[in-house]
Amino acid sequence: MLPSCGRRLLVAHPSGLALCLAVAASLASAFYLPGVSPKEYEDGTAVNLKVNKLTSSKTQLPFRYYVLPYCQPKAITPSAENLGELLMGDAIENSPYDIKMMINTTCTKLCETTLDKSMKKKFRSMISDNYMVNWIVDNLPATTRYVQTGAGANSEGMFQSGFPVGGSDGKGKYFVYNHVRLYLKYHQNKEKYQYTRIVGFEVAPDSRVDCSISSEANHAGLRKGKITYTYDVQWIESSVRWASRWDSYLHMAGGDIHWFSIMNSFVIMVLLSGMVAMILLRTLHRDITKYNELATKEDAAEETGWKLVHGDVFRRPEWAKLLCISVGCGVQLLGMAVLTVIFAALGFLSPANRGGLLQSMMLLFTFMGMLSGHTASRLYRVFNGEDWKLMTIGTALLYPGFMFAIFFVLNLLIWGEESSGAVPFPTMFAILVMWFGISVPLVYLGAYFGFRKDTIALPVRTNQLVRQIPLQSWIFGTLPTSFIGGLLPFGAIFTELYFIMSSLWNHQFYYLFGFLILTLVILVVTCAEISITLTYFQLTAEDHRWWWRSFIGCGSCAFYVFFYSVIYFTMRLQITRWVSTFLYFGYMLIASVSLFLLTGSVGLLSSFFFTRAIYGSIKID
Repeated sequence: MLPSCGRRLLVAHPSGLALCLAVAASLASAFYLPGVSPKEYEDGTAVNLKVNKLTSSKTQLPFRYYVLPYCQPKAITPSAENLGELLMGDAIENSPYDIKMMINTTCTKLCETTLDKSMKKKFRSMISDNYMVNWIVDNLPATTRYVQTGAGANSEGMFQSGFPVGGSDGKGKYFVYNHVRLYLKYHQNKEKYQYTRIVGFEVAPDSRVDCSISSEANHAGLRKGKITYTYDVQWIESSVRWASRWDSYLHMAGGDIHWFSIMNSFVIMVLLSGMVAMILLRTLHRDITKYNELATKEDAAEETGWKLVHGDVFRRPEWAKLLCISVGCGVQLLGMAVLTVIFAALGFLSPANRGGLLQSMMLLFTFMGMLSGHTASRLYRVFNGEDWKLMTIGTALLYPGFMFAIFFVLNLLIWGEESSGAVPFPTMFAILVMWFGISVPLVYLGAYFGFRKDTIALPVRTNQLVRQIPLQSWIFGTLPTSFIGGLLPFGAIFTELYFIMSSLWNHQFYYLFGFLILTLVILVVTCAEISITLTYFQLTAEDHRWWWRSFIGCGSCAFYVFFYSVIYFTMRLQITRWVSTFLYFGYMLIASVSLFLLTGSVGLLSSFFFTRAIYGSIKID
């Protein structure tokens, strides 16, 4: 049912319906997720331990838990997963572990398995690739505590999500972690003492032939061929309340350094933006005053500067249709990014809701199609474009089709590796339905409203003859302006980019959405100011070809990001497989193209409204 705001906004602004639909979809996705409400246990009741995918930052290829010869229940039952979990490659299934609330156990035998040559090879390969086992209890992922040593070490240790499949002695001997000690932390409800809530889940893995003996000589090596799986359960009372039980997960990456870096970046960007704005406003005020004074004198001196190109400043650029398509898709991405970050910062998209963030991004991008079509059509009207059907088709299909093609090829590579990260074809079909069934019609609807509106009024007329452009200095070339235009926005997001990359490729939880909002604001403001500044200097040099340069100038930030991803790949990751390399650079290419469209659109629209404002403030004969 359409919210009441949708009915009001549809009359006031054609993109209002898309906004309300996006808000409703995101809210529905945020609140209607299983496992969010606290679960209360009585003593002796069963606690389900579920298994998830095996992950590795070295290969970036997740696998189902039971591809290794682990102990299996009588019937493997997969959990219902949302769209985001399927795209992330989650494979949550039940397990044979028998855990009772508040009942400690020691050396409980789970099963005994015999390994053949192929299974031994599989274990060695996954141990070499640093694969991690991921378990879930009461919607809490398993963590492993590592003790820190040295000066400044944290007395509580450091937490890591999951635990290793096994280890090696560095001399060719591999062993499996077949014994686990499960530390389950609980918090009692003070009002109802008979109920208890789980607030922590830690795993201490070990390799033992004899469960009662823990030593290096007692490791369960692969050469023995038989592995006995055992486990301990220990319940520990905790003062942590249920609402704060995710704090230990969210503080794995060190927020103090993050806070210091982002504030440093914010202060520098604010000071720099203030200086640029002050210089630009003072210069503009002087120019406008001079031009208006000259226009009132009969013996006006010869005009110079940006006023001379008033008859060409709004001339239709080359590849105008492609420019409109690019701006429309960029605005669609910007709308998706803004709403996603806002909902995440408000706590609707908590990491506890696995896949909720990615699912909300997909839904918001789909519904922002109306904003995309509306923006592209409004800009196309400024250029007096007539082929509106082809432009609308391009807005709906060109860039989304490019990204889907890369995603489809990468998915085929993952499918060839038999990884759980491969998106099932029914899910792929659902994505196509969302694209062609919802997004494309919304793009057409937005374009329809956009073309029905009056053309944006321009303050000056365009001459029939093109004015000759004087010989320009090399500094005003496309490459130098792109280098300068992209450097400042990249500096604004450099700190946050490291944490985002760590979240994506090192499987860390990302939760600092407050910092991300601040970074997004800095990015948009910086792109607008640097684009306006470069456009002003270009017009002052009597060069009216600012449309594409304003777009590419800010959009070149994406080239810095892609170059940074190459450095991150070399310095921070240990990827050796060619499939994993293709995955990394394929997904980073999609991210870079998206950033190119987003920042380029901000730059062009800012320059357009700036140019429209300054030429509307002077008198033209």
